[in-house]
Amino acid sequence: AGRFERVTKEENNRTMSFLHRETDTSKIRLSMDTIFRIQADALAFMKDYTQIPFPFKKFDFVAIPDFQYGGMEHVGAILYKASSLFLDSGATQDQKIARANVLAHETAHMWFGDMVTMRWFNDVWMKEVFANFMADKISQLSLADNKYDLKFLVDHFPAAYSIDRTAGANPIRQPLNNLQDAGSLYGNIIYHKAPVMMQQLEKLMGKDPFRDGLREYLKKYAYSNASWPDLIKILDARTPADLQKWNEVWVNSPGRPLFEYLLKSANNKISSFIISQKAEDNSGRIWPQFFKVAFLYPTHTEEFDIDMTQPKTMVKAATGKAVPSCILFNASGEGYGLFPIDTTLLSKVSGLKDSVMRAAAYINLYENMLSGRVISPQQLLNTYRHILADETEELNVRLICGQLSNLFWQFTAPPNRVALAPTLEKELWQAMLQETSRNKKKILFKTYQSIALSKAAVDTLYTIWQKQQPPAGVVLTEDDYTSLALALAVRDYKNNEILNQQLLRIQNPDRKKRLQYMMPALSSDVHTR
Repeated sequence: AGRFERVTKEENNRTMSFLHRETDTSKIRLSMDTIFRIQADALAFMKDYTQIPFPFKKFDFVAIPDFQYGGMEHVGAILYKASSLFLDSGATQDQKIARANVLAHETAHMWFGDMVTMRWFNDVWMKEVFANFMADKISQLSLADNKYDLKFLVDHFPAAYSIDRTAGANPIRQPLNNLQDAGSLYGNIIYHKAPVMMQQLEKLMGKDPFRDGLREYLKKYAYSNASWPDLIKILDARTPADLQKWNEVWVNSPGRPLFEYLLKSANNKISSFIISQKAEDNSGRIWPQFFKVAFLYPTHTEEFDIDMTQPKTMVKAATGKAVPSCILFNASGEGYGLFPIDTTLLSKVSGLKDSVMRAAAYINLYENMLSGRVISPQQLLNTYRHILADETEELNVRLICGQLSNLFWQFTAPPNRVALAPTLEKELWQAMLQETSRNKKKILFKTYQSIALSKAAVDTLYTIWQKQQPPAGVVLTEDDYTSLALALAVRDYKNNEILNQQLLRIQNPDRKKRLQYMMPALSSDVHTR
């Protein structure tokens, strides 16, 4: 396979070896100890949570130069994509969280997937959901101040909605007639909706009964095969809830619910507040779930716990309360579906003190825009332009920058896009200069790079690339300059000159070959492309 370097360390009384081909001494220095520590922490967590020691003899891992997956859970030597492990001094908090998550994900697979394996590939999602679910819990411990609830919300919900909102949505559990088609089962529903489902199941059962059921499942089926019905049977015995019925909607059916509400009042006091749900595809299904609703007042916020097990529920605790100036649905970021929005939220979202509330609001706004309800793409784009400099949470900056880029490229007509670009570019540049956080500065610069359309902006990017002098406070590495070269080339800006020069700058032989492989597709010559 090639010449790899072997690094061996002992962590928590376990000897682990790491094979890699990285040549960047800075990346090696910054990443090596962290990678081993996260692996050791993940093993310790899984042993404690499952009450089953690491189920195999050897625990090594390998960084593959380029790899179609984030990782692959081979017993004895887990494979990882090298670029997700070796981070440099310019790495954002989001990149560090992603690294911790993939390391924890593949480690969790040693129990879920390797020690206990699905009976057939219609349950391939089981190993993935538990690996993701456990990885989220492990990452909570591996990184200081990583805001677990916020991370879970921004990582999983938008990705799950991207499939579940469509007419082609698939259920979590799918039939598979031929193993040659197993690859078609993987996707955002398995990796992102399933963890949301599992979070709701844990909340329905309670953390301890849920955990104890998983322990029983792992011990009963250790070194053998099991199916989802086998697990549901074990969990069903530990809760009064009807898990078979719950399972039919959450696991065996696609789609998501659509929520509505009716608020009645007299003399500015609420007389009744009713929340209803129906399937977005009008199928009649109901998703039993828990979430919070927040009433926003000029001086304070009040939250209400919603146990949504029926098509309609009256929020009795809201009766008698003053009519709020705005209502925020799914304030805790736990509920799944298309929630209603209040148009006054557009002017109030930046004032929400809780970062999870703001993220939930951004997701609600974007999903409602996509569904054509209440808010237009232009309204949402303008809202984000005004609040971009005010958002203090890095994960939320990444979320709204991603949405802003989509609104610019996918929902703005080409003539309007050309007219808007110079102003939007200046706003992003100004927000970047004013920002004090290095990581947020980099996210804003990357967004500027993404939307750059005017000649002035593209010339600015070229100057930064050519002189290798980033804006003040922004840390750009070899990988970032390669990304910048690609961004310029795809805009037909001095393609051959830039790409050939960037090729000479790259030191790592694997990354050099990667760029060489891509260069013909970025050629200014149409026949070469």
